[in-house]
Amino acid sequence: MKSNFSHRLSVGLRIVLLAAATVVAAQAADKTRVLVITGGHDFETNQFFQLFQDNPGITFLKATHPDAHAWLKPDQAAQYDVLVCYDMWPNISEEAKADFVARLKDGKGLVSLHHAIADYPKWDEYANIIGAKYYLEKQVVNGVEKARSIYQHDVKFKVQIADPAHPVTRGVQDFEIHDETYNLFDVQPTNRPLLKTSEPTSGPVIGWTKEYGKARVVYLQLGHDHFAYENPNYRRLVAQAIAWAAKRD
Repeated sequence: MKSNFSHRLSVGLRIVLLAAATVVAAQAADKTRVLVITGGHDFETNQFFQLFQDNPGITFLKATHPDAHAWLKPDQAAQYDVLVCYDMWPNISEEAKADFVARLKDGKGLVSLHHAIADYPKWDEYANIIGAKYYLEKQVVNGVEKARSIYQHDVKFKVQIADPAHPVTRGVQDFEIHDETYNLFDVQPTNRPLLKTSEPTSGPVIGWTKEYGKARVVYLQLGHDHFAYENPNYRRLVAQAIAWAAKRD
């Protein structure tokens, strides 16, 4: 009797554990898989990654330069749906350029945050990918002299929602934030503006979407430190940008 009871108990326990594992696997499969790329610029690490830890709709992996470009290879890319770039890296090989473009043409989403606008300054196609060019030094572009882009720390300013119906901004109203501003950078006129500001130390358009290949691309200028990371409006924008880039809007 005891042996038979133990057997039934063991079988029942295995069934319960299998069912629980199936539920957990199903929940994980329903989440957007994110690769967060950093490197080349200091940031408040714990507070920044808390943005992703607190997002119930995602799982995420971390990649840091100089090793991040290995994650652009097809086998590695099978592990994520969306790239979130929070890096500021100067160099990219021809092989990594081709891999980056290929992943976007495959349909991997891209969310570019804050200083990632200044990635790969000598790779012209990067400006076409994210829809903007930040100038780390003065240069001439198509016969036009471009001044060095500028930034300003610790600015409290108002963010206006330019497109409240878009999935990235849905439910977000105009808000105030303490953040770093950028100015004198170029924004492609074909981008779809999401966020604007009248703050004089900033460019007027500070968030947008576009498409590149099969990829949905979002850029948010906001996000320098914990003042931004902890702002509920910023947290919502980042979460909704990831969902939209993953085509889960």
